[in-house]
Amino acid sequence: MAVVSSYALSLGRELKGFALDLLFPPRCVGCGTHGELVCTLCVTGLPRILPPVCELCGKPQLGGVTLCPGCWGWQHSIDGIRSPFSFEGTLRDAVHSLKYRNLRGLAPLLAGLMADYLTKYPLVLDILVPVPLHGKRLNERGYNQAALLALELGRLIDAPVDQKTLVRRRDTASQARTPTAEQRQQNVAGAFFASGRDLKGKRVVLVDDVCTSGATLDSCAESLKKAGVASVWGLTLTKEL
Repeated sequence: MAVVSSYALSLGRELKGFALDLLFPPRCVGCGTHGELVCTLCVTGLPRILPPVCELCGKPQLGGVTLCPGCWGWQHSIDGIRSPFSFEGTLRDAVHSLKYRNLRGLAPLLAGLMADYLTKYPLVLDILVPVPLHGKRLNERGYNQAALLALELGRLIDAPVDQKTLVRRRDTASQARTPTAEQRQQNVAGAFFASGRDLKGKRVVLVDDVCTSGATLDSCAESLKKAGVASVWGLTLTKEL
């Protein structure tokens, strides 16, 4: 049986993608114009979250305020959360298209926005870890959008990605449909488990698409620190404000 080289496979995928673009030109998820999945004009107008921000959750704050009211007294495991953009408009459409409409071609562009953010506001890291999906949800969707973002981001900033150590052992209700911060914390309590000691002493950055309250990221951080991780920061593309 003939052996097909990796170059031939790659070329075949590129030609297939080119043919599909000719038949079905990409359209901007924001304004609908042809040519790009997110056009230059829409990228320019994205709702950025700029400093000063809450030192813990990353919400915009007035100058001189270190913690937002929602973070006062929060017994947290995560060292901090940062998000380049607010979850609205074009980015809401982009995240939904990546997450629910199988538009995986958005992952490189969105990860590029995250990489640009890290260039301006770097986080100390040794390794990227995507927030995992439960096996049931992964089988239904066919992919984990957080993993797609982490892999693309890792390629751009030359950082390794670990998809094995952190697992979601309990399927939970959507955080977006859980009304209060306390209920969100209860919803994901004990939902994650970090297996083995491969990340012991490592400085981890968790990657996800949206931060709602930070409860999911914090639950992940708790499990990772129990496994000996030195520090855990969260980096999400967007944040609900």
